[in-house]
Amino acid sequence: MYVKAEDVLPEALLEEIQEYVQGVEIYIPKKPETKLGWGELNGTRRLIRRRNQEIVQRYNKGESIASLMESYHLSYDSIRKIISANRKE
Repeated sequence: MYVKAEDVLPEALLEEIQEYVQGVEIYIPKKPETKLGWGELNGTRRLIRRRNQEIVQRYNKGESIASLMESYHLSYDSIRKIISANRKE
C-alpha cells in the first residue's frame, strides 16, 4: 500500500529521513510480531488444515491411500505425511 510520508510522519521525522533519501519509495517492513504466517491472510492455511483433517478421518474410517491420492490429487508420500503428522498431534 502506498502512503505519502508527509501524510503520516511527523515533520521532524520526515526531515530526518530526507537526510538519507529523497524522492524515492522506501519499503518499511512490519514488525516481526505483526507478520502473518504463510496462508493466514487469504485462508489457504485454514483450508489445507481442514483438508488434512478430512484425509485423516477418511483414512481412519478405512479408505485406502490410493483412493485418497486420487480424490485429493496428492502423491502417496504426501498422504502418508499427512496421516503421520496427525498421529503425532
